[in-house]
Amino acid sequence: MTPKQQRPAAETRYADELDRLRADDTGPRPPGWQLSLTSARAFIVGDPAREISAKFVGNRALIERCLVTLATTRGLMLVGEPGTAKSLLSELIAAAVSGDSTLTIQGGAATTEDQIRYSWNYALLVAEGPSTRALVPAPMHRGMSEGRLVRFEEITRCPLEVQDTLLSLLSERVLAIPELPADDSMVYAREGFNIIATANTRDRGVNEMSAALKRRFNFETVHPIADFATELDLVLAESDALLRASGVQIGQDAALIELLVTLFRDLRQGRTRDGAPVDKVSAVMSTAEAVSLAHAAGVRAWYLRGEKGGVSDVVESLAGAAAKDNVDDLARVRRYVESTKSTYRGDLWDGFRAAQRLTHNA
Repeated sequence: MTPKQQRPAAETRYADELDRLRADDTGPRPPGWQLSLTSARAFIVGDPAREISAKFVGNRALIERCLVTLATTRGLMLVGEPGTAKSLLSELIAAAVSGDSTLTIQGGAATTEDQIRYSWNYALLVAEGPSTRALVPAPMHRGMSEGRLVRFEEITRCPLEVQDTLLSLLSERVLAIPELPADDSMVYAREGFNIIATANTRDRGVNEMSAALKRRFNFETVHPIADFATELDLVLAESDALLRASGVQIGQDAALIELLVTLFRDLRQGRTRDGAPVDKVSAVMSTAEAVSLAHAAGVRAWYLRGEKGGVSDVVESLAGAAAKDNVDDLARVRRYVESTKSTYRGDLWDGFRAAQRLTHNA
């Protein structure tokens, strides 16, 4: 029995939708694109008339600006708080435009130019010398030679000199390989090539990009979900999908997920739904974090007790989400829960407060 992939690429998960969009697409396509801008937008935000599911919750104008940017010679930079689905958006755009979202560079302190441009098979390099056979293309080389979008995740986590590797690639649209003979020493970008980069506004280094590199990108900010009902529906749907993938045979309690989303939004915004001020936490209380916590609570309840997740499971899982950056955040969460007795009432909230007290005193 072949194990299932935990998370196939977007072009695999939604292959049927992409095939139907390509077959019905009569709009003008930018050079090298597999879909027109209108069909690419429909793939991302959904189109019920064509049975295309919505995959990203956000402003349609944001999606349109992103697609227009990528149809030009400027790269696209997605910035925002952690958990606002920047990486998901970049993956969906790459799947729609290029049919391939896997040309990805993961930025970090250890990222090198070899991981961005190209490296060598050193056994062949020693045996034969520099040749195209000994060359190992990295995502940027492949994206330019194949005419595809390249995703650069968390670019501002890379050292400045590594970031600036992109300068000539974005401006000149050519990758030089001086080790190869003259005929093979230049890789010219084909139609369809461009770069989508993401940057986390909480990480140091977001403002340390060189001015020259910034000029080669259009910046778009991805904001947290503003509407409560929309965020609630998303957390319910995504956590249910994750539970099914984890072998859990029972769904989420909608009322419990509403409590969880309320708690996360209040602590993220520093106020309750009624506008009463509460202490904000330094931890990332994002929609993605809420989905992860709901998933963990459901897994805990099912595999330990054979039940649907309850308030005790949420409380047990909350510590790992709220204490990542500062242990004092747990005290802020406790103060928030106790201070909102008059705002949030009912058996579920009472049970949540009781479970939190028990956990704190244990």
